[in-house]
Amino acid sequence: MGGKCMNTQGALEKPPYGMIAILFVGAFVSILNETLLNVALPSIMKEFDASASAVQWLSTGYMLVNGVLIPASAFFIQKFTNRKLFILAMSLFTVGTVLASFAPSLGVLLAARMIQASGSAIMMPLLMNVMLFSFPVERRGAAMGLFGLVMITAPAIGPTLSGWLIEHYSWRTLFDVVIPIAAITLLFAIFKLKNVTPQRNIKLDILSLILSSIGFGGLLYGFSSAGEKGWDSVYVDIPIAVGLIGLLLFIFRQLRLDEPLLEFRIYRYPMFALSSAISVVLSMAMFSAMLLMPIYVQTLRGISPLHSGMLMLPGALVMGLMSPITGKLFDKFGARILAVTGLIVTIYTTHLFSNLTLDTSYSYLMILYTLRMFGMSMVMMPVMTNGLNQLPQSMNPHGTAMNNTLQQVSGAVGSAFLVTLMQNRTESEAEKLAEAAMKEMPAGTQPDPAQMAEMKAHIMNEAMLHGINFSFTISVYIALVALILAFFMKRVKPAKEPHKEHSLEM
Repeated sequence: MGGKCMNTQGALEKPPYGMIAILFVGAFVSILNETLLNVALPSIMKEFDASASAVQWLSTGYMLVNGVLIPASAFFIQKFTNRKLFILAMSLFTVGTVLASFAPSLGVLLAARMIQASGSAIMMPLLMNVMLFSFPVERRGAAMGLFGLVMITAPAIGPTLSGWLIEHYSWRTLFDVVIPIAAITLLFAIFKLKNVTPQRNIKLDILSLILSSIGFGGLLYGFSSAGEKGWDSVYVDIPIAVGLIGLLLFIFRQLRLDEPLLEFRIYRYPMFALSSAISVVLSMAMFSAMLLMPIYVQTLRGISPLHSGMLMLPGALVMGLMSPITGKLFDKFGARILAVTGLIVTIYTTHLFSNLTLDTSYSYLMILYTLRMFGMSMVMMPVMTNGLNQLPQSMNPHGTAMNNTLQQVSGAVGSAFLVTLMQNRTESEAEKLAEAAMKEMPAGTQPDPAQMAEMKAHIMNEAMLHGINFSFTISVYIALVALILAFFMKRVKPAKEPHKEHSLEM
C-alpha cells in the first residue's frame, strides 16, 4: 500500500486534508457551473437567434453526458489513480469553460458544455470515494457533512449569482468567473495531488458501456422531454422504451460478469438497498419545490429571476450550513432519528406549500422554503452515508456510482411526473373555471375583447395555482413513503470483503 498508515477498516489513519480541499474546490466549481446557465438561456437565445428548444440542449446535453459517464465512474476510479483522474477531469472542465466563454455560435457553445460535462461527471463520484477511503466509519458523518456543504451551497449560489451577473453583464461572464478558479485548482492538482485510492487491473466491457449509455441516456432524455413535449410525443415514448430495454439488458449483463461496469449485487446489503430507496423517493419529492417554486414565483407572481433566486437563497444556505452539523450528529446518534425528524419537517412544510394563494407574502414563502430545506438537510447526506457504510471498501466506487446515477434518473422522473400532474390539473381546472364564469354572466351579454382577455388571464392564473398546489400535495405523499422507510434504518459497520480476491495495487 506504499507505506500509507491504514486502520482496521482500510481507511487512512491521517486523512489527506490538503488533497481533499483541492478536490472540494474542483467539485464546487463544476456543480456551480451546472446551475449557472439556466437563468442565462433567454439571453443566449437572443444573441444566437435560436429557438427555446435548441437552447434547452445546453442543459439537456450536459445532463445526458453525466448520465452516460457517472455509471461508468466506478470503472474509472478503480482503473486509474485519483490524481490522473482528477487532473484529466479538471483539464476537460477548464478547456470546456474557456471554449464556452469565446463561443462564436450555439453549436460551439453546446460542444463546450459537453466537454465541461465530461469533466464534471467524474468529479463528484471521485471526491466521494476519496472521502470514504480517507475516513473511518465513526468519522464519516462529519466528513460527508463537509462534502454536503459543497454539494448544496454551489447550486444555492448558482441561480442568484447568475441572475445578478446577467442583469449587469453578458452571459459570457458566467464562464469568465469560473475560468480562474478552475485554472488555479488544476495547477494545485498537478503539483500537490497524491494518490490514496487503490487500483485494480480491470478491463472495460464495451458492451456494458454501450447498454448503460442507451439505458440511462434514453430514460434521462425521455423523461426530461416529457414536460415540454407531452407523453404522447415520439420524442418521449421511444427514448423511454429504448432506455428501459437498454437498462434491462445492462442489468442482466452486469449480473453475469465477474467484473461488471456497475455492480448491482451491492443491493444484497440491506441498509444500502434501503438508503437507495429512500434517496430515490426523496429526490422525486425534493424536485417539486425546485421546479414548482420558480413557476409560481416568476410566472404567477411576476417576481424577477434575481428576486426568485434570492427567495431560495436562505433555504439553500441553511441546508449548506446544517450539513456539517448533521454529519456530526450522524456520527453520534445514527441516521434514523435524523431522517425521521427531517422528514416530518419536510412533509409538514410541503403540506403548507400545497395551500399557496395568489397573495401569499414573499417573506412567508422565504421562511417556508427555508424551513423545508432545514428538514431536507437532516435526511439526504445521513441516509446516503449510512447506506455506503455497510459496503465493503472495494464496493465503494460502485456504491457512489449507483447513488449518483439514481439521483440523476429519479430527479428526471420526478420532474416529469410532477410537471405533468401540474399541467393536467391546470387544464382540467381551467375548463371548470371557464364554465363557471360563463354561467355567472348575465344572459345575452357578451364581454368586450379586453374583458375577455382579462377573464382568460385570471382563469389561467387560478388554474395554474391549483395545478401547483396539487403537485405539492402529491409530493407530501411521496415524502410519506420515505418517512415510513426511514423507520427501518439502523446503524451498520462495513461488511467483510467478498470471498473472491482481486489484486490491489497502489
